[in-house]
Amino acid sequence: MTQHPDLLVEQKRAALYVTLNRPDKRNAQTPSLWMALHEVARTLDPSVRVVVLQGAGDDFSAGLDLHIMSPEGLPGEPKLPAIARARGEQETANLIGTFQEAFSAWREVDAIVIAAVQGHAIGAGFQLALAADLRIVTDDSKLALKETSLGLVPDLGGIQPLVDAVGYSRALEIALTGRWVTAQEAVNSGIACLGVPRSELKLATGQVVDAICENSDLAVRELKKLMVGASRRTTAEQLQAEREAQGRLLVDLVTPAGFDRSKTHSHDHHHEH
Repeated sequence: MTQHPDLLVEQKRAALYVTLNRPDKRNAQTPSLWMALHEVARTLDPSVRVVVLQGAGDDFSAGLDLHIMSPEGLPGEPKLPAIARARGEQETANLIGTFQEAFSAWREVDAIVIAAVQGHAIGAGFQLALAADLRIVTDDSKLALKETSLGLVPDLGGIQPLVDAVGYSRALEIALTGRWVTAQEAVNSGIACLGVPRSELKLATGQVVDAICENSDLAVRELKKLMVGASRRTTAEQLQAEREAQGRLLVDLVTPAGFDRSKTHSHDHHHEH
């Protein structure tokens, strides 16, 4: 697994905790961090049933480290303005495509991905939270897409899940204005599934991890696939996907191994706090 100084990765039983670990910079993100995040997703162990994306310190993530956009850049990181000038639109777009994989990969893994968000989640930080399947926010959380104020657009995969959550008009308004989305609005609008006091974030996240791990692993994996693609499928395609998934699960349940698993899975995968 790729090592990165700003990323901590720790597995506890069936849960993998992926922590942005640059608290002195409010967990500002860099392209090298995105490469490491993608590598974690790409090499995810099949035993991992839940991934928790979280940030060390007071904030989840303040977004892209804006030094990347300066002429001097950051040591070891691509200089985006220079690349755009030298290579043109298509090569720049191709480079951004490699960055996007750090975000889109979380919808593609079998594991359920939870973003545990405290404090600020701005730009790429908000988009990383949107890349997860579930979001838990603390009552002091503030989320924003500030890209348009920089003359840019959100380009890391956050637009589609935001539109799915709140609808076209509200999503456009949030991105156009760059305003703060409070924890209460995030929960009420469907961006987040749960809002908790900051002191209870770890406990609440652990409870959600436990609840997921108490269910059948195969059923959870099939359910994620059904839900992720639901809004893109026709009704007929969705019904076909559901009956085929159920067929696989029923056949598995009537095998001796499947019957044994159905009795023991909650004990095998219990989460450790």
